[in-house]
Amino acid sequence: MTLTATTAGRVLAQLRFDRRTVALILVLPCLLLGLIAWMFDGTPVLDQFGPMLVGLFPLIVMFLVTSVATLRERQSGTLERLMTTPLRKGDFVAGYALAFAALALLQSLVVVGFALAVGMGVLGPLWLVLVVGMLDAVLGCCLGLAASALARTEFQAVQMMPAVIFPQLITCGLLMPRDQMPEVLEWLSRVFPLTYAVEAMQTLAAGGEWADVQGAVGAIALFIVGAVVLGVATLRRRTA
Repeated sequence: MTLTATTAGRVLAQLRFDRRTVALILVLPCLLLGLIAWMFDGTPVLDQFGPMLVGLFPLIVMFLVTSVATLRERQSGTLERLMTTPLRKGDFVAGYALAFAALALLQSLVVVGFALAVGMGVLGPLWLVLVVGMLDAVLGCCLGLAASALARTEFQAVQMMPAVIFPQLITCGLLMPRDQMPEVLEWLSRVFPLTYAVEAMQTLAAGGEWADVQGAVGAIALFIVGAVVLGVATLRRRTA
């Protein structure tokens, strides 16, 4: 646990001086939501799609940031040096997940607060919206950790994002209600984590309570655990 906390502290210390990454995490989602609120001012679009985007943007941003950051650790030789110490793969992955979970909480507070300030309406409990937004960001972080094992360069890490995220965007229910999709796509959507993030946010926006979203939240948590296990299993010390 001490090694995990030490790793998390090191990652947070590095990010503190990386203003571009901090801006990407905190400012970009707010900017996109602000543009949508401005474009569709006076319409119910923000109320309909805002909660789903609050769950979507953190996942995408955290996936990108974490996959690139982990690859840099390998390319620089930092990970290989760390592995000569008592630090284990599980400590490294858990430390990264813990550090980005802290950032995810901050991101969730900033993004949800901004969305409410520009007019987004949520009928469900606000604390649940924050929790789901944070879990989505943590999920993006863990998926990024797992996906980074397949990349050898930062460009390849960025390329992983459309391969992992775009199929989920198409089938998660954002573009079309899932029950109106072809049956094969509807079944496929059930194995994608973004589906449950969007489902939870849709339910909360409509006034749902904990009992209405606990299944979706549980599914997101299981995907997080699975992504962490996959990240530990596929983590390489260095990039050849």
